[in-house]
Order: sequence, then structure tokens, then C-alpha cells
Amino acid sequence: MKRILLMNGPNLNMLGIREPGVYGNDSLASIEAEVVAYAEGRDAAVDCFQSNHEGDLIDRLHGAHGHYDGIVYNPGAHTHYSYALRDAVAAIDVPVVEVHISDVDAREEFRKVSVFDGVVLAKIAGHGKKGYLEAVDVILDR
Repeated sequence: MKRILLMNGPNLNMLGIREPGVYGNDSLASIEAEVVAYAEGRDAAVDCFQSNHEGDLIDRLHGAHGHYDGIVYNPGAHTHYSYALRDAVAAIDVPVVEVHISDVDAREEFRKVSVFDGVVLAKIAGHGKKGYLEAVDVILDR
């Protein structure tokens, strides 16, 4: 059975409360439950992790080596500036799919920049919570 780590970065614990017009009404817990159930239907297991702290996210990425077949990762605001997280993704041999609920390319200029470009397997943006399921498919179908 393949194992996937679902990681969410800063402020994503506020899904369902924070800007529902942009991010929807679903809570992070409900999205995680949907991803877990979807992956189980594809004979895969998912562990979920969210943190607002860069170091905790880096530690989780480093710890993924040898434990996971892929990572679905929404880095939140870290997308645009965290070279430390980018380097952590580059340092591991576990494929990472970057996910964004909103269409970051259609928003403010600063959101159009991802420091993860070039170190992730794929980027899925603007598909809402469905983007997480698409990321699971990318990992399992590779």
C-alpha cells in the first residue's frame, strides 16, 4: 500500500472561516477526511499534518524520506518566499505535488511567484478542494 503525506502550511487551519469567497466553506478537517477516504479507495494511506510554523514543516519534510511515496503539499503563504521549505523539498527523494485551492495566478502579483517551481513534481492551482484529490492521483499514477 502506498503512503502519502498531506501537508498544509500557515493559515490553512482557518479554512471554512478565512475568506470563504476565495477558499470555500470546507474546513481543513473535512478536506483531510475527503482526501483520506479518496486515497483509501485507491488502496493508499494518507497521514495529515498542518502547521503554521516553518521549522515544523521542514522537519516533517525531512522525516518523509523512507516513509512516504509522495507528498501533497499546500505551502500557503510560504509558497512565495520560503527558500528554507523549497530547499527541504529539494533535499528529499520523495515526490511533492504543490496544491493551491485558489487560482494563485489570477490573484495579486506576489501570489504568482512560487519558490517551489523546479523542485516539485507538479503544481495544481485553482481547482478548489478537488485539487488535493488530483494531487493524490498524480502521485499514485506516476
